[in-house]
Amino acid sequence: MVTGGASGIGEATCRAFAAAGATVLIADIDMARAEALAGQFGNGSRAVKCDVTDEAGVKALFASIEKLDVLVNNAGIGLVGNVEETELADFERLMRVNVSGPYLVTRFAMPLLLQSAGKIVNIGSVAGLIGVKRRYAYCATKGAVVAMTRQLAVDYPTQIRVNCICPGTVDSPFVEGYLEKYHKHEKEKVRAELNSRQPIGRLGKPDEIAHMALYLASEEAGFVNGSVITIDGGWTAA
Repeated sequence: MVTGGASGIGEATCRAFAAAGATVLIADIDMARAEALAGQFGNGSRAVKCDVTDEAGVKALFASIEKLDVLVNNAGIGLVGNVEETELADFERLMRVNVSGPYLVTRFAMPLLLQSAGKIVNIGSVAGLIGVKRRYAYCATKGAVVAMTRQLAVDYPTQIRVNCICPGTVDSPFVEGYLEKYHKHEKEKVRAELNSRQPIGRLGKPDEIAHMALYLASEEAGFVNGSVITIDGGWTAA
């Protein structure tokens, strides 16, 4: 299962797993897009409606699933603003989606994952490891994702494996939405700044994150547990 699986990193992750032979549950609130994606795989993959902030809905979804080997907690949202610019309602919304969401999904997925000796891959961000200017709420939520990853690995060290990927800025609808909302009249200028923010000189590609998720879920990664892995073009090394 990939939450937020209908677009961006989530879509690329669904494609990578399907190409490797997995039956993918594409969990999203955009059912039209999720169903269109599932239709391209033709291997039993299907779209499932999932608002990660809805406890009853998440619980019911997992009650309807018989088997689960891998969970990718990818669904998330962003917000621009320093602490003074961040309204409480916006801060709480980010916490609901980016922190409570993975908590609820993981909680109700655990019985299935414990049965299968499953794997969890959480999609964090470099913003959970370093301070990013005017990303107060976003940094807070992604820091929580990193901490939850490590804690799960301590509580279930032999029953499951759980790891976290922390991407830098990735060329995706998430970034396009940011540019449209905050920099509509200077998109190319800001896009160039985003490219240069990574020392490698470009944005990441969704496929690059997806294939790391596929590796972490594979038997080849059997000794990788509780790890927080950056894919950021050298951003956090600089």
